[in-house]
Amino acid sequence: MSEQAQSPSYDNDNIIAKIIRGEIPCHKVYEDDKTLAFMDIMPQATGHVLIVPKTAAVELSDLPIEDAAAVMTTAKKVMQAQREVFNRTGIVQLQLNSAEAGQSIFHYHMHLIPTNVHELGKHASTSADHGALSDIAAKLSAAIQA
Repeated sequence: MSEQAQSPSYDNDNIIAKIIRGEIPCHKVYEDDKTLAFMDIMPQATGHVLIVPKTAAVELSDLPIEDAAAVMTTAKKVMQAQREVFNRTGIVQLQLNSAEAGQSIFHYHMHLIPTNVHELGKHASTSADHGALSDIAAKLSAAIQA
């Protein structure tokens, strides 16, 4: 029997953990007791949102099923708001597991990117204007609350 590769151990000082604890600010779109949704500061398209569980998990295989369900519930709310705010039906849902697959922040997170896949920009190449992110976050948050 071969050994399975393991996900790296969880680092409580990763950037997402710091955002969840309020040590680093974010442009919040939605929050409940199990999840947080906020704007990606290096978006691949306008309206790029990250959904994270508040549970410490490196990747999907580490995430308890009830927390995975909470992420999906939040994702549905955010997607509905993205469709309303950006008048788009196309939303890329992206989630990477391990560095080998391209994961660069080792706290489970889902990307929701309102775009046409052929218009998708490269991730982490350009930082967005924080004023614009704040405005978009407010619009998405208002759409979720409506």
